[in-house]
Amino acid sequence: MVRVGNIRTMNINDVDAVVKVHLAAFPGFFLTFMGENFLREFYRSALLDETKIALVFDDQGIQSFAVGTTHASGLYNRLLCKYWWRFGLASMGAFFQKPGILPRLLRAFTMPRQELPAPNCASLISIAVDPVYRGRGQGKQLIRTFLQEAAYRGCRHVNLITDALGNDFANAFYCKMGFALYRTYTTPESRCMNEYVIALPSAVPS
Repeated sequence: MVRVGNIRTMNINDVDAVVKVHLAAFPGFFLTFMGENFLREFYRSALLDETKIALVFDDQGIQSFAVGTTHASGLYNRLLCKYWWRFGLASMGAFFQKPGILPRLLRAFTMPRQELPAPNCASLISIAVDPVYRGRGQGKQLIRTFLQEAAYRGCRHVNLITDALGNDFANAFYCKMGFALYRTYTTPESRCMNEYVIALPSAVPS
């Protein structure tokens, strides 16, 4: 159980609050379009995966969170195999609203095992701060605690993926935290992405 100041391990009872933070932090993003039910199933299922690293910043309520895994390769396949019917039901509203999302959703959950940039590499999948609480250092604290937990579990690297364009703040933030750009690539939806990696143990900038 992680407990560092206001940061603690996420639990199932936190999922609704985490979904609210996600929706507020990522308007217009694909997972946000999938809706509350889908996000609820995604984070709930991720919490049930034994490889997860899931943290919340809780100061009289959840204001930010970070979710990742020590074994990213095949994560979505594992979740789909175990909880396919839940994801199917949770996706129906978005699918009927926009049937064209189906190929993208299928690619996300049936993609081959992820080729990681280094051995023993954990992945930071999602990190979000409620816009009301941005600028207070919560993201930095969550990143630092996530890296420490990944190192404690025997990981030697952590990677993450974020938008390359129109996302200067996030890209600068990850570089400031010690991440190095590993590659830039374009998704089938023509979305340009940056993948970053950091070696562990690493001195995290203060």
